[in-house]
Amino acid sequence: GRLRRFPASQEGALLGGGVPGEECEWPDLLTSKECQVRARVREYCETKVFAQAAELWENAIHPKALWEGLGALGVGGGTTPSAYGGAGLSLVGAGLVNMELARVDGSLSAIYMIAGCLVTNTIVKLGSEAQKKKYLPQLCAHRTVGSWALTEAEAGSDASGLRTLATPLGGGLWQLDGRKRWIGNAPVASLIIIWARHAETGNTLAFAVEPGSTAGVSVKTMRGKVGLRAIQNGEIFLDGATVKEEARLPGVKSFADAAGVLAQSRVMVTWQPVGLAQGLYDVCLRHVKERMQFGVPLAASQVVQHKLMLMRANCNAMALYAWRLTRRFEQGEASGPDAALAKAWVTLRGRECASIGRELLGGDGLLAGSHVGKAFADMEAYYTYEGTFDINLLVAGRAHTGISAIRPRM
Repeated sequence: GRLRRFPASQEGALLGGGVPGEECEWPDLLTSKECQVRARVREYCETKVFAQAAELWENAIHPKALWEGLGALGVGGGTTPSAYGGAGLSLVGAGLVNMELARVDGSLSAIYMIAGCLVTNTIVKLGSEAQKKKYLPQLCAHRTVGSWALTEAEAGSDASGLRTLATPLGGGLWQLDGRKRWIGNAPVASLIIIWARHAETGNTLAFAVEPGSTAGVSVKTMRGKVGLRAIQNGEIFLDGATVKEEARLPGVKSFADAAGVLAQSRVMVTWQPVGLAQGLYDVCLRHVKERMQFGVPLAASQVVQHKLMLMRANCNAMALYAWRLTRRFEQGEASGPDAALAKAWVTLRGRECASIGRELLGGDGLLAGSHVGKAFADMEAYYTYEGTFDINLLVAGRAHTGISAIRPRM
């Protein structure tokens, strides 16, 4: 039941790859640099990541060596400008990195999306010049890991309902008090972007906090996850934590600034189920061609081919949706609600692919070592994080109807 070698995507390659009869072709959709980035990350994942992914996932271990190795591929920081040590990728290029990582390991993709896209993008857009110079080179070289702390026990989908408070103490100091929950990378992060409310004005603020050297900050690793097990999620406890004014991100004026960076993050997340579904398809295709039952390959069954082609169609549609959304976002034509709708729909189709893949592998589809069992569980996390399926639809629905159905009237 343990997959020994990840299958190269030679048949039905995502969005083309020189295979006759493919629905789409990469040269029509990507720049040469984007193609090169995708190829580098794919090779790294197939030759380096895959060999360790299942064991790290089963034992819930942070993939430190894989994270550092990824930093040598020239993709660190995603779209972060080269002046700060970043790869300076296009948004599509960064999406492709997330996609190729997710194809082999959903956890590593999640680590990159948070530390390599969300955290770095927040500092680029909202940080001071001093903060950019201090943090971005290390983050982009993957010498450190970043985390982004917005979610709280009582502020999940209602993210703007922050209860963490930032109290001005005078003398250029702030005191942070509160709790954060489900914070990706927090237990291994050297930098955490903490979102809070001004204790007096209620305005939204953000701070670049170094947990290892800040008294009053503690992080507890969350145990027992059934999906994305290799990424370390944590609870953050802020008990009178004192930080300097220099830690405050000066570009944050309101919660709209958090929403702005989350919109781009949601674009990145849209690529993750695309990659996960493609990996499932690649594994399932090889399995049904090699697995013999009743004297013939499983692929000789009409039912099996029917299920396999549903996966194939989903993969193509998901990829094209993610690509089109991202190109429009690059050009300033797509909005946060556009990203919300795309993320919801793509994860829905990805969930269908995961379910079909689990069926096609039978009992082996329940094993992490088969790749399919691991991907099946990881897809559930993608379906829920960065805005649940339902909340993302409501965000999009509000934009299209002009009526908010998110906040119930009591």
